Amino acid sequence: MKKKQDNKNFWNRYAKLYDFEIHKFNSSAYSEMYRLMSVALTKEMRILEIATGTGLIAINIADCVQSIEATDFSPKMIEAAMGKNVPDNVHFSIEDASALSFSEQTFDAVIISNALHIMPDPELVLMNIKRVLKPDGILIAPTFSHGHINNSTWKLNTFILKMIGFETYSKWKPEEYLSFISENGFSIKNWRMLKAAFPLVYLEAKVND
Repeated sequence: MKKKQDNKNFWNRYAKLYDFEIHKFNSSAYSEMYRLMSVALTKEMRILEIATGTGLIAINIADCVQSIEATDFSPKMIEAAMGKNVPDNVHFSIEDASALSFSEQTFDAVIISNALHIMPDPELVLMNIKRVLKPDGILIAPTFSHGHINNSTWKLNTFILKMIGFETYSKWKPEEYLSFISENGFSIKNWRMLKAAFPLVYLEAKVND
């Protein structure tokens, strides 16, 4: 419990820097993610976003879907998101990804971007996602791949993150991340590598029958 609280305290502090970090180091990757998501999603879909941060993804893809429930466990992140120009079909709320409050088979798609690798129990999070996804629903789970940090820029980025208190629980290589998703009950339908501050695996999957 203390570990989870420490993690929440970090993200509450980090909320003020979140948008700057994304735009400075990952803007092109995020723009490409928005484009890929807009292709995968439709106007009829109800979306759940887990670990929305300051709402960048939810706000940028809102016109592609019916509605988005954008959640985060950090109150300060949600506060920052709600202070933006938010589309009418986006609703922000505080949720614990490992204990989602939503009913079974509620959403047509679940987005969890760059978060599974920093969660202490990603298997439990995926179990929760499967529960709230409709039978033919889509999981969209882009995730930084920290498992092959083999150049000076990536090593420097890792060092800086450690210095400010950022903790990575799972340092997957791309193929390890794909295996992790498959081993936890999903069939991968589409994936590719995107260039960002760290190598980023963009992934779309569906729950196994």
